[in-house]
Amino acid sequence: MKPDITNKLPEECISYILSFTSPIDVCRSKLVSPVFRSAADSDTIWGKFLPPDCYDIISNSSSSSNQLVASMSKTQLYFHLCNNPVVIDNGTMSFGLDKATGKKCYMLAARRLSIAWSNTPNYWRWRHLPESRFSEVAELRQVWWLDVKGTIETKILSPKTTYVAYLVYKFATPRYGFEKKPVDLHVELEQSDAGRTFRVFLDPSENIPQFSRERGDGWMEVKLGEFFNEHGDDGKAICSLREVDNYIPKKGLIVEGIDIRPKDIR
Repeated sequence: MKPDITNKLPEECISYILSFTSPIDVCRSKLVSPVFRSAADSDTIWGKFLPPDCYDIISNSSSSSNQLVASMSKTQLYFHLCNNPVVIDNGTMSFGLDKATGKKCYMLAARRLSIAWSNTPNYWRWRHLPESRFSEVAELRQVWWLDVKGTIETKILSPKTTYVAYLVYKFATPRYGFEKKPVDLHVELEQSDAGRTFRVFLDPSENIPQFSRERGDGWMEVKLGEFFNEHGDDGKAICSLREVDNYIPKKGLIVEGIDIRPKDIR
């Protein structure tokens, strides 16, 4: 029988070695032995997986969030941000982490988006929904021209990462217009004309493929597009939703925001 070297290495040494792997590898290592399981919970590891500016970002949240974070270990903070994004920038954006990689995730609230005629009560109304992480969401009362755009600076995102942007939405009752006419979804970097345009139905009928999916938090999401953030110096990523056929009125769309997170490569 071969000797079990996991019982020979000091726990601090195992923690140091694991810190050069990935969050998902560290979680898997817990199955190796009790020693690895204990080493895998070390702040030495999870502190390295937190973004360098993590605490600066969180300082832009509410005082209650700051107090909660201050009481957490680095390990606790990592998993808290994976499961409970923190609302920052006066309630217009949220920040969290991708559990598998530790890379940054952001959601732009509806109030941070550019929505055509969003401040005209006949077309849109702002309301609170308890299932939203933000204090306000935008509900479409009726428009013919739909134009929603979100912009994020690439310098605040994790470098060398492919990001995917999703429209986070649901429908009110009554609703109409979205089952009859597809919308154009697009993402591009500011200084590039690249980017694929998707044409999908947000509220498809039985004979049309379903492109959206349930998120598990009471909302739906549909992919707007993706982009690669090389070094964070590309300026801005622009995410858009458009439907400009003046002959099709639309009603009932509720927009929570645009979620921008690393592409799932698992």
